[in-house]
Amino acid sequence: MSFRFPGIIGDSPRMREVLNLLELVAPADATVLLLGETGTGKELAARAIHLNSPRHQGPFVAVNCAALPETLLESELFGHERGAFTGATARKEGRFVLAHRGTLFLDEIGELSPAIQAKILRVLQTMEFEPLGGTRTVKVDVRVIAATNRDLEAMVREGSFREDLYYRLNVFPITLPALQDRLDDLPRLAEYFLNHFREKYQRPVQSLSPEVMQAFQNYPWPGNIRELENVIERGVIVCQSEALTLKDLPLALQGYFFEASGEGEEEPSLPELERQLIIKTLEKLSRNRQQAAEVLGISLDELNLKIRAYGLDR
Repeated sequence: MSFRFPGIIGDSPRMREVLNLLELVAPADATVLLLGETGTGKELAARAIHLNSPRHQGPFVAVNCAALPETLLESELFGHERGAFTGATARKEGRFVLAHRGTLFLDEIGELSPAIQAKILRVLQTMEFEPLGGTRTVKVDVRVIAATNRDLEAMVREGSFREDLYYRLNVFPITLPALQDRLDDLPRLAEYFLNHFREKYQRPVQSLSPEVMQAFQNYPWPGNIRELENVIERGVIVCQSEALTLKDLPLALQGYFFEASGEGEEEPSLPELERQLIIKTLEKLSRNRQQAAEVLGISLDELNLKIRAYGLDR
Protein backbone atom coordinates (compact mmCIF):
# COMPACT_ATOMS: atom_id res chain seq x y z
CA MET A 1 0.00 0.00 0.00
CA SER A 2 1.54 3.30 -1.09
CA PHE A 3 1.50 6.09 1.45
CA ARG A 4 -1.10 8.80 0.80
CA PHE A 5 -1.14 12.34 2.19
CA PRO A 6 -4.69 13.55 1.42
CA GLY A 7 -4.86 17.31 1.83
CA ILE A 8 -1.33 17.62 3.24
CA ILE A 9 0.70 20.00 1.08
CA GLY A 10 4.34 20.87 1.57
CA ASP A 11 7.88 20.09 0.52
CA SER A 12 9.82 22.26 2.97
CA PRO A 13 12.46 20.54 5.14
CA ARG A 14 10.20 20.72 8.21
CA MET A 15 7.28 19.14 6.35
CA ARG A 16 9.42 16.43 4.76
CA GLU A 17 10.49 15.46 8.27
CA VAL A 18 6.85 15.32 9.43
CA LEU A 19 5.73 13.29 6.41
CA ASN A 20 8.55 10.82 7.00
CA LEU A 21 7.42 10.33 10.60
CA LEU A 22 3.80 9.87 9.54
CA GLU A 23 4.85 7.21 7.04
CA LEU A 24 6.89 5.38 9.67
CA VAL A 25 4.23 5.34 12.38
CA ALA A 26 1.12 4.69 10.26
CA PRO A 27 1.52 0.89 9.99
CA ALA A 28 2.84 0.48 13.55
CA ASP A 29 -0.57 0.76 15.34
CA ALA A 30 1.09 2.77 18.13
CA THR A 31 -0.56 5.64 19.98
CA VAL A 32 0.42 8.98 18.41
CA LEU A 33 0.50 12.42 20.01
CA LEU A 34 0.27 15.28 17.50
CA LEU A 35 1.60 18.59 18.81
CA GLY A 36 1.51 22.08 17.34
CA GLU A 37 -0.27 25.39 17.25
CA THR A 38 -3.94 25.70 16.34
CA GLY A 39 -4.50 25.52 12.61
CA THR A 40 -1.37 23.55 11.67
CA GLY A 41 -3.27 20.55 10.27
CA LYS A 42 -3.22 18.03 13.12
CA GLU A 43 -6.49 16.39 12.08
CA LEU A 44 -5.24 16.00 8.50
CA ALA A 45 -2.15 14.27 9.89
CA ALA A 46 -4.34 11.98 12.00
CA ARG A 47 -6.44 11.04 8.97
CA ALA A 48 -3.29 10.34 6.95
CA ILE A 49 -2.08 7.96 9.67
CA HIS A 50 -5.43 6.17 9.68
CA LEU A 51 -5.67 5.87 5.89
CA ASN A 52 -2.22 4.31 5.71
CA SER A 53 -2.65 1.96 8.65
CA PRO A 54 -3.93 -1.64 8.79
CA ARG A 55 -7.15 -0.10 10.17
CA HIS A 56 -7.85 1.98 7.06
CA GLN A 57 -11.03 0.01 6.27
CA GLY A 58 -12.37 0.71 9.76
CA PRO A 59 -13.94 3.97 10.98
CA PHE A 60 -12.09 7.19 11.70
CA VAL A 61 -13.90 8.96 14.55
CA ALA A 62 -12.93 12.46 15.68
CA VAL A 63 -13.83 14.12 18.99
CA ASN A 64 -13.07 17.72 19.99
CA CYS A 65 -12.49 17.40 23.72
CA ALA A 66 -12.81 21.17 24.23
CA ALA A 67 -16.20 21.47 22.56
CA LEU A 68 -18.37 19.80 25.21
CA PRO A 69 -18.82 20.13 29.00
CA GLU A 70 -17.51 17.26 31.12
CA THR A 71 -20.77 15.31 31.53
CA LEU A 72 -21.65 15.45 27.85
CA LEU A 73 -18.09 14.62 26.81
CA GLU A 74 -18.05 11.55 29.06
CA SER A 75 -21.30 10.37 27.47
CA GLU A 76 -19.97 11.15 24.00
CA LEU A 77 -16.80 9.13 24.58
CA PHE A 78 -18.08 6.18 26.57
CA GLY A 79 -21.82 6.17 25.87
CA HIS A 80 -24.58 6.00 28.46
CA GLU A 81 -27.39 3.79 29.64
CA ARG A 82 -31.01 4.84 29.63
CA GLY A 83 -31.74 7.03 32.65
CA ALA A 84 -28.07 7.75 33.34
CA PHE A 85 -28.89 11.46 33.55
CA THR A 86 -31.77 13.83 32.84
CA GLY A 87 -32.67 13.55 29.19
CA ALA A 88 -31.02 10.14 28.68
CA THR A 89 -34.19 8.49 27.35
CA ALA A 90 -32.36 5.78 25.43
CA ARG A 91 -29.12 3.87 25.53
CA LYS A 92 -26.34 5.42 23.45
CA GLU A 93 -23.05 4.01 22.20
CA GLY A 94 -19.99 6.23 22.68
CA ARG A 95 -17.24 7.19 20.27
CA PHE A 96 -14.91 4.46 21.56
CA VAL A 97 -17.46 1.87 20.44
CA LEU A 98 -18.09 3.66 17.14
CA ALA A 99 -14.34 3.60 16.47
CA HIS A 100 -14.05 -0.17 17.13
CA ARG A 101 -11.41 -1.68 14.83
CA GLY A 102 -10.61 1.79 13.59
CA THR A 103 -9.03 5.01 14.86
CA LEU A 104 -10.26 7.47 17.50
CA PHE A 105 -8.86 10.99 17.17
CA LEU A 106 -8.98 12.94 20.44
CA ASP A 107 -8.41 16.58 19.55
CA GLU A 108 -7.58 19.17 22.25
CA ILE A 109 -6.64 16.38 24.68
CA GLY A 110 -5.17 18.96 27.06
CA GLU A 111 -8.67 20.22 27.91
CA LEU A 112 -9.81 16.98 29.60
CA SER A 113 -10.96 17.05 33.21
CA PRO A 114 -9.12 14.85 35.75
CA ALA A 115 -12.07 12.42 35.92
CA ILE A 116 -12.15 11.80 32.16
CA GLN A 117 -8.35 11.62 32.06
CA ALA A 118 -8.59 8.69 34.47
CA LYS A 119 -11.19 6.88 32.35
CA ILE A 120 -9.21 7.34 29.15
CA LEU A 121 -6.09 6.08 30.89
CA ARG A 122 -7.93 2.90 31.80
CA VAL A 123 -9.13 2.40 28.23
CA LEU A 124 -5.59 2.80 26.91
CA GLN A 125 -4.35 0.26 29.47
CA THR A 126 -7.11 -2.36 29.19
CA MET A 127 -9.23 -1.45 26.13
CA GLU A 128 -12.35 -1.71 28.27
CA PHE A 129 -14.70 0.66 30.14
CA GLU A 130 -18.19 1.05 31.60
CA PRO A 131 -20.71 3.38 29.94
CA LEU A 132 -22.05 6.30 31.97
CA GLY A 133 -24.70 5.04 34.41
CA GLY A 134 -23.99 1.38 33.65
CA THR A 135 -22.22 -1.62 35.13
CA ARG A 136 -21.56 -3.69 32.01
CA THR A 137 -17.98 -3.76 30.76
CA VAL A 138 -17.44 -2.90 27.12
CA LYS A 139 -14.33 -4.12 25.30
CA VAL A 140 -13.02 -2.27 22.24
CA ASP A 141 -10.18 -2.48 19.76
CA VAL A 142 -9.23 1.12 18.98
CA ARG A 143 -6.12 2.99 17.96
CA VAL A 144 -5.94 6.37 19.69
CA ILE A 145 -4.38 9.45 18.12
CA ALA A 146 -4.39 12.52 20.37
CA ALA A 147 -3.63 16.15 19.56
CA THR A 148 -3.09 19.34 21.50
CA ASN A 149 -1.75 22.87 21.13
CA ARG A 150 -0.82 22.97 24.82
CA ASP A 151 2.41 22.08 26.60
CA LEU A 152 1.45 18.79 28.26
CA GLU A 153 4.82 18.45 30.00
CA ALA A 154 4.24 21.79 31.73
CA MET A 155 0.69 20.72 32.63
CA VAL A 156 2.08 17.53 34.17
CA ARG A 157 4.54 19.56 36.26
CA GLU A 158 1.79 21.85 37.51
CA GLY A 159 -0.54 18.92 38.24
CA SER A 160 -3.30 19.65 35.74
CA PHE A 161 -2.57 16.64 33.52
CA ARG A 162 -1.93 13.09 34.69
CA GLU A 163 1.67 12.00 34.26
CA ASP A 164 0.71 8.36 33.61
CA LEU A 165 -1.75 9.39 30.90
CA TYR A 166 0.85 11.66 29.32
CA TYR A 167 3.29 8.79 28.96
CA ARG A 168 0.55 6.54 27.56
CA LEU A 169 -0.23 9.14 24.90
CA ASN A 170 3.34 10.23 24.19
CA VAL A 171 4.44 6.96 22.59
CA PHE A 172 5.17 8.58 19.24
CA PRO A 173 5.04 12.41 19.34
CA ILE A 174 5.01 14.42 16.12
CA THR A 175 5.15 18.23 16.09
CA LEU A 176 3.42 20.00 13.21
CA PRO A 177 5.33 23.19 12.29
CA ALA A 178 3.69 26.60 12.30
CA LEU A 179 3.13 28.17 8.88
CA GLN A 180 5.70 30.85 9.77
CA ASP A 181 8.28 28.05 10.02
CA ARG A 182 7.47 26.62 6.58
CA LEU A 183 7.01 29.66 4.37
CA ASP A 184 8.54 27.75 1.45
CA ASP A 185 5.24 25.86 1.31
CA LEU A 186 3.06 28.98 1.32
CA PRO A 187 2.80 29.46 -2.49
CA ARG A 188 1.65 25.87 -3.01
CA LEU A 189 -0.80 26.08 -0.14
CA ALA A 190 -2.20 29.37 -1.41
CA GLU A 191 -2.60 27.97 -4.93
CA TYR A 192 -4.35 24.88 -3.58
CA PHE A 193 -6.89 26.92 -1.60
CA LEU A 194 -7.38 29.35 -4.48
CA ASN A 195 -8.24 26.53 -6.89
CA HIS A 196 -10.47 24.83 -4.36
CA PHE A 197 -12.57 27.89 -3.57
CA ARG A 198 -12.65 29.10 -7.18
CA GLU A 199 -14.31 25.83 -8.14
CA LYS A 200 -16.53 25.75 -5.05
CA TYR A 201 -17.93 29.25 -5.58
CA GLN A 202 -17.57 29.39 -9.38
CA ARG A 203 -15.61 32.65 -9.25
CA PRO A 204 -13.44 34.20 -12.01
CA VAL A 205 -10.22 34.52 -9.97
CA GLN A 206 -7.31 32.56 -11.47
CA SER A 207 -4.21 33.74 -9.61
CA LEU A 208 -2.73 35.75 -6.76
CA SER A 209 -1.17 39.11 -7.55
CA PRO A 210 2.54 39.60 -6.67
CA GLU A 211 1.49 42.16 -4.05
CA VAL A 212 -0.73 39.58 -2.35
CA MET A 213 2.08 37.03 -2.31
CA GLN A 214 4.44 39.59 -0.77
CA ALA A 215 1.87 40.41 1.89
CA PHE A 216 1.43 36.68 2.56
CA GLN A 217 5.20 36.19 2.93
CA ASN A 218 5.49 39.12 5.36
CA TYR A 219 2.43 38.32 7.50
CA PRO A 220 3.14 36.26 10.67
CA TRP A 221 0.05 33.95 10.32
CA PRO A 222 -0.91 33.49 13.98
CA GLY A 223 -3.80 31.27 12.86
CA ASN A 224 -1.50 29.18 10.63
CA ILE A 225 -2.88 27.21 7.65
CA ARG A 226 -6.47 27.56 8.83
CA GLU A 227 -6.12 31.35 8.76
CA LEU A 228 -4.58 31.21 5.28
CA GLU A 229 -7.49 29.08 4.10
CA ASN A 230 -10.03 31.51 5.57
CA VAL A 231 -8.29 34.55 4.06
CA ILE A 232 -8.24 33.02 0.58
CA GLU A 233 -11.85 31.84 0.85
CA ARG A 234 -12.96 35.37 1.72
CA GLY A 235 -10.78 36.81 -1.05
CA VAL A 236 -12.19 34.48 -3.70
CA ILE A 237 -15.75 35.39 -2.70
CA VAL A 238 -15.21 39.17 -2.95
CA CYS A 239 -12.79 39.19 -5.92
CA GLN A 240 -14.31 40.52 -9.15
CA SER A 241 -11.32 39.97 -11.45
CA GLU A 242 -9.00 37.18 -12.56
CA ALA A 243 -6.31 38.07 -10.01
CA LEU A 244 -6.72 38.29 -6.25
CA THR A 245 -5.43 41.74 -5.22
CA LEU A 246 -4.68 43.55 -1.96
CA LYS A 247 -8.15 45.10 -1.83
CA ASP A 248 -9.62 41.59 -1.65
CA LEU A 249 -7.70 40.85 1.56
CA PRO A 250 -8.72 41.71 5.14
CA LEU A 251 -7.39 45.08 6.22
CA ALA A 252 -5.07 43.38 8.71
CA LEU A 253 -3.12 41.80 5.84
CA GLN A 254 -3.13 44.74 3.44
CA GLY A 255 -0.63 46.62 5.58
CA TYR A 256 1.93 43.84 5.19
CA PHE A 257 2.65 44.89 1.62
CA PHE A 258 4.69 48.05 1.29
CA GLU A 259 7.28 49.43 -1.13
CA ALA A 260 10.43 51.31 -0.19
CA SER A 261 9.75 54.99 -0.81
CA GLY A 262 13.43 55.91 -1.20
CA GLU A 263 16.96 54.83 -0.49
CA GLY A 264 18.03 55.11 3.10
CA GLU A 265 14.43 55.41 4.32
CA GLU A 266 13.86 52.84 7.02
CA GLU A 267 10.70 50.75 6.78
CA PRO A 268 8.71 50.04 9.97
CA SER A 269 9.00 46.62 11.55
CA LEU A 270 6.11 44.19 11.03
CA PRO A 271 4.96 44.33 14.68
CA GLU A 272 5.03 48.14 14.58
CA LEU A 273 3.06 48.12 11.33
CA GLU A 274 0.45 45.87 12.88
CA ARG A 275 0.34 47.99 16.05
CA GLN A 276 -0.29 51.18 14.02
CA LEU A 277 -2.99 49.46 11.98
CA ILE A 278 -4.84 48.33 15.12
CA ILE A 279 -4.60 51.81 16.64
CA LYS A 280 -6.00 53.49 13.51
CA THR A 281 -8.80 50.97 13.18
CA LEU A 282 -9.83 51.32 16.82
CA GLU A 283 -9.76 55.13 16.59
CA LYS A 284 -11.87 55.08 13.44
CA LEU A 285 -14.48 52.86 15.12
CA SER A 286 -14.55 54.70 18.48
CA ARG A 287 -12.66 51.79 20.06
CA ASN A 288 -15.46 49.31 19.34
CA ARG A 289 -13.41 46.12 19.50
CA GLN A 290 -16.01 43.84 17.94
CA GLN A 291 -16.32 46.05 14.87
CA ALA A 292 -12.55 46.50 14.71
CA ALA A 293 -12.01 42.74 14.76
CA GLU A 294 -14.45 42.33 11.86
CA VAL A 295 -12.74 45.06 9.83
CA LEU A 296 -9.30 43.59 10.54
CA GLY A 297 -10.48 40.11 9.60
CA ILE A 298 -9.56 38.48 12.92
CA SER A 299 -11.50 37.13 15.89
CA LEU A 300 -12.32 39.30 18.91
CA ASP A 301 -10.17 37.03 21.11
CA GLU A 302 -7.21 37.47 18.78
CA LEU A 303 -7.68 41.25 18.73
CA ASN A 304 -7.80 41.37 22.53
CA LEU A 305 -4.56 39.37 22.69
CA LYS A 306 -2.85 41.78 20.30
CA ILE A 307 -4.17 44.81 22.23
CA ARG A 308 -2.67 43.43 25.43
CA ALA A 309 0.59 42.43 23.73
CA TYR A 310 1.09 45.93 22.28
CA GLY A 311 0.09 47.63 25.54
CA LEU A 312 -2.92 49.35 23.92
CA ASP A 313 -5.23 48.51 26.83
CA ARG A 314 -3.38 50.86 29.14
